[in-house]
Amino acid sequence: MYDHIGLKVKDLDRSASFYEAALAPLGLGLCYKDETWRGFGVKQPGLFLSQGPAAQGVHVAFTASSRAAVDRFHQAGLDAGGHDNGKPGPRPDYGPTYYAAFLIDPDGNNVEAVCVK
Repeated sequence: MYDHIGLKVKDLDRSASFYEAALAPLGLGLCYKDETWRGFGVKQPGLFLSQGPAAQGVHVAFTASSRAAVDRFHQAGLDAGGHDNGKPGPRPDYGPTYYAAFLIDPDGNNVEAVCVK
């Protein structure tokens, strides 16, 4: 439904390191980099980061191919400096097969990985 999302971040290198680690288990990586932007995706960026006044409270959810990928996303994000905002597990109130984990990124945004298989 969207082509890409852009987030302003306080510290571009710190946030890029967090997203690079957290998104790797989902098969997403850094695929664009210049002095002012970092882009993450498979071949084309779907998430762009740029330095500027960060807006807190944004929610971004990424599709995971498996529940194990959700688990790895959560652990990698914690290891990269994110904060737990919901451990990996079923979320039956969201749907019968909804499995997700939530992290708070370095700028206070809620980042989710979800598998509905």
